[in-house]
Amino acid sequence: MSKAMDWKLTSISLHPILPTASNVLKSSSMILMAHSSTRICYRKIPKNIRYPRRSKLPPDFGVNLFLKKPQTDSVQDHSDDLTEEEEEEEIEVNNGEIVWESEEIEAISSLFRGRIPQKPGKLGRERPLPLPVPYKLRPLGLPAPKKHVNKQVSLSRASISSQIYKNPSFLIGLAKEIKRLSPDQDVSVVLDNCSRYLHKGSLSLTIRELGHLGLPERALQTFCWVQKQPRLFPDDRVLASTVEVLARNHDLKVPFNLEKFTNLASRRVIEAMVKGLIRGGSLKLAWKLISVAKDGKRMLDPSVYAKIILELGKNPDKHVLAEALLDELAEREDLNLSQQDCTAVMKVCIKLGKFEAVESLFNWFRQSGHEPSVVMYTTLIHSRYSESKYREALAVVWEMEGSDCLFDLTAYRVVIKLFVALNDLPRAVRYFSKLKEAGLSPTYDIYRNLITLYMVSGRLAKCKEVWKEAEMAGFKFSKEMAAGLLQLKRETRGSPALHLKAHEGQEKPLE
Repeated sequence: MSKAMDWKLTSISLHPILPTASNVLKSSSMILMAHSSTRICYRKIPKNIRYPRRSKLPPDFGVNLFLKKPQTDSVQDHSDDLTEEEEEEEIEVNNGEIVWESEEIEAISSLFRGRIPQKPGKLGRERPLPLPVPYKLRPLGLPAPKKHVNKQVSLSRASISSQIYKNPSFLIGLAKEIKRLSPDQDVSVVLDNCSRYLHKGSLSLTIRELGHLGLPERALQTFCWVQKQPRLFPDDRVLASTVEVLARNHDLKVPFNLEKFTNLASRRVIEAMVKGLIRGGSLKLAWKLISVAKDGKRMLDPSVYAKIILELGKNPDKHVLAEALLDELAEREDLNLSQQDCTAVMKVCIKLGKFEAVESLFNWFRQSGHEPSVVMYTTLIHSRYSESKYREALAVVWEMEGSDCLFDLTAYRVVIKLFVALNDLPRAVRYFSKLKEAGLSPTYDIYRNLITLYMVSGRLAKCKEVWKEAEMAGFKFSKEMAAGLLQLKRETRGSPALHLKAHEGQEKPLE
């Protein structure tokens, strides 16, 4: 098209017309029109004018701007072709609209890169702590020591052998399996299969269980099997259990030279031998072994003394030996008795008439920081009752009540006997009713003491009621009790005052 226009212009300029004034003006106007038309046809209308664009929107934050493809060179070249005039026209079109500057676009796009660059100023400001994440809840620092590790977790991580070697059900189960063996089979049939799970001292419980099952021969075979295992022997626990089982069943050959034995044997083995002899009934030999150990300056545990004192106290002919052991026990500075052993020694002291020793043991046990049980309280009340200190025994009863100690049947028996000695009928009746409310059945001596107290008080109707209740429970009283009731009937008939008292309204027991 440009070549055609040039040809027209050439033809017009070369036309053979005289250059008059009108022609000159006419030709110049035509040339101007031709130029104007050429400019309109040649110039491209800018894109922003042809398609007026809308106001710019902020970038979509869900899309990463840096993942977009970079602009191609053709687009860049086309933007470079825009003249300054076109840029000015573009600026005029954008007047009154929001235009995103390069700094703003950089700030928004930095959100997708990470931390926004801060301007110098408040550099040390406090930022809020981040929300807890499940894998970051564990506090930072050194790992916890082993002593604070949860036992369940440690057991789950432990090997099978460490879980089994001291499991009571597993070790007792071995004893039951050994019991099921035929007489011609050896214990190695059972023990060889589980030897890899055993540690030193594991089979001591199995040997004791074999003793409870009445199989001392199998216990000895188990000990012989342990001796052949270098990983499990020597071990004093297995040896002590075997000695105790054999001594209890009278299958232990006691050495003639006890002094040599006590010097060579460990304290654990000597104590096991004494306990076995006590349970087997060989009290004299057990007492002799304790005496030899004392002479050799081998101090045994106080619980061993308590056990032999309790057994010697049952036989009046051996009270002398029990007193000697009590004196030795009193000289011990490291006295360490359990509640059961302490109560057993207190009972023996009552039989021996050593009431001061009972008070001393009770005070020692309380000063040791322990709380007395109902059995210990009852033993102390019985001691003061046997010493005819009724008021002091009554103080112990109030102490039991104040400590909310639950009474058992033995406690009710001793307390009612104390009230009978004090001739305190209302309190005796009250504790008799409390005994029934607790669901306990009165014993023969409780019925007898209560009937005696009613007879002393002249309560014939109450005597008959308790008497009938005792007979329905299956108790039968002596002839002396029957004669005393018959005498009370005669006195009631002869004395108008007693007769009136016997037929009074049935009073309710004191609550």
